[in-house]
Amino acid sequence: MQDIPVRLRIMNEILIIGGGIAGVSAAAALAPHARVTLLEAESAIGTQTSGRSAAMFLANFGNPVVQALNRASYEDLKEVLTPRGMLLLGRAEDATAFQAECSGFGMAEISVAEAMEHLPILNPAHVAFAARREDVFDLDTDRLLQSYARTARTHGAKIVRNAKVSAVSRSGKGWEVVAGGAAYKADIIINAAGAWADGVAKLAGVVPIGIQPYRRSMARLPAPGGRDVRAWPFVISVGERWYAKPDAGSWLVSPADAEPMDPHDAWADDMVLAEGLARYEEMVTEPVVRLQSSWAGLRSFAPDQTLVVGPDKGEPSFFWLAGQGGYGFQSAPAASRLVADLVLGRAPALEAEVVAALGPARF
Repeated sequence: MQDIPVRLRIMNEILIIGGGIAGVSAAAALAPHARVTLLEAESAIGTQTSGRSAAMFLANFGNPVVQALNRASYEDLKEVLTPRGMLLLGRAEDATAFQAECSGFGMAEISVAEAMEHLPILNPAHVAFAARREDVFDLDTDRLLQSYARTARTHGAKIVRNAKVSAVSRSGKGWEVVAGGAAYKADIIINAAGAWADGVAKLAGVVPIGIQPYRRSMARLPAPGGRDVRAWPFVISVGERWYAKPDAGSWLVSPADAEPMDPHDAWADDMVLAEGLARYEEMVTEPVVRLQSSWAGLRSFAPDQTLVVGPDKGEPSFFWLAGQGGYGFQSAPAASRLVADLVLGRAPALEAEVVAALGPARF
């Protein structure tokens, strides 16, 4: 441990609650400078939402504040990105929305015939519009997560699994947290608990922000028609009625559902999958004949669809790192740097207006 700032020299612990990509990347950013313990409720890190990601990087994904995080994260992510490309598909009735999304995603309109060169199962009878963008990437989520975990451990961070937080209380000038039957003391808590972030805040006596989990489901299908799908792009329909991408020789299709849920270990709803797959089948020529598997995760958003990063406005030793929604992996480098900058008292690398737009004080 080296270069510990004056304000941290008397610390017992910085305690991070949550072992998804948010918490693990924060541990990696902070461990070289302070004593860090990360508590994960499950038996392995990245089990919940982080383990169920669509695993893509698109710089233009999210609102302008999220996009600023995406851009600031890109250089750090290059080693875990593989070119994939992206197609946007629209029906005749989607003309206005197609133009808006094509512009918003920074895509170039192409003909339906050109789109079929990239996605041969596209159904020209139902697809009227198409657009393509080359610089969209697969993101190796496991490699990124494990890289952050190694960095954190190399610098002395403790990652404690099977440590579900059951109590959080003030202890003198610091905090006491009970998790997995053990007690931990800390001067600073970082709440990276994903869908459970508001619950952790309530335990700590901190006013919840309104982090809402939404279910997102996924079906793994055999390669359509037995084709080689490895070079196929990420495909999304206008209005996000469904999206699809190759994965290890199979074909993933999501109904792009966003059903509000209480925090829990999510699973796919058969009816939601069936309805989404029917929307997908409308725009392709190969029917869905069977599912290899299905699953769901919870994407958790703040009320304004922007991440929440920084000290709580009523409790400055309680930091939020939550509301990642569907942007957790592709924004992780910049978001973890920011929370480390704020905890360590450094000037953030991000622009001041972006830092302010991410801060909990906006609520």
